[in-house]
Amino acid sequence: MKRRTFLATSAVSLSAAAGCLGGGSQSEGDPSKITPETDGYPPEGEFEETPDEREIGTSSFGTTEQNGVEVKLAPIEVAHYWYKRREARFADARSEEAYGKSHIYGSVLSQASERRRGDDDPVVNWPKDDRIVCYCGCPHHLSGIRAAQLTQNGYENVYVIDEGFWEWHGREYPMAGDEVDTTPEKWVIRGEVDAAYTGRDAWAHHRPSGQMEATDIADGGTYELHLKFHEVGPDSTIEVETPAYSVEGKLKDLAAGTVHG
Repeated sequence: MKRRTFLATSAVSLSAAAGCLGGGSQSEGDPSKITPETDGYPPEGEFEETPDEREIGTSSFGTTEQNGVEVKLAPIEVAHYWYKRREARFADARSEEAYGKSHIYGSVLSQASERRRGDDDPVVNWPKDDRIVCYCGCPHHLSGIRAAQLTQNGYENVYVIDEGFWEWHGREYPMAGDEVDTTPEKWVIRGEVDAAYTGRDAWAHHRPSGQMEATDIADGGTYELHLKFHEVGPDSTIEVETPAYSVEGKLKDLAAGTVHG
């Protein structure tokens, strides 16, 4: 993998890119360790009204493929219906920083990055036949990665929110966190790699805060990273990582053109 600094920005050392995701087997959990804080549901009695039960045809949901796994995309209205009826456990696949700022009320942090996730992931203790809904902000790439990992580890009923967290945020559905009223500025970084990398992942990292985003490399080798990072501005340093290269530069410079290796 080639590494360089974008435009004329000052060079700094880069963290090792290898092992960012992982996704192999995980140890068996212990359902007896589940608490109200780690069960992934909104608190009991949170809602004055619970939606009437209705049939949900999940076979009609769209899908996205991650690491050879077909992941079902739940429309946000369905995810919200399951949420209010406490019929799904919710897992946030974003960074710890993003989760701390705002997240779906009652959800747990279960990062897509295995290296960052550590050994205390509450999802490990959830029963494998329970319905799980993962989410992220991009709108569903990080959550798709996490959902695929869970499916590979034997979880049988995993979905992601199709429209992503920021649609949930915009609808003012229940949230918790330090800055639930804040919507970070959106930035788009476009880049190109060799077409041989089609279907692989491109990543954007803000190393100081641990915030990250990812996207598929499309046919022809192009990609677009849509970033909504808290407390990250035009002069913040972002690392763009692809299978072919890793590039670092100021956000405003990376977003101004097309990133190449």
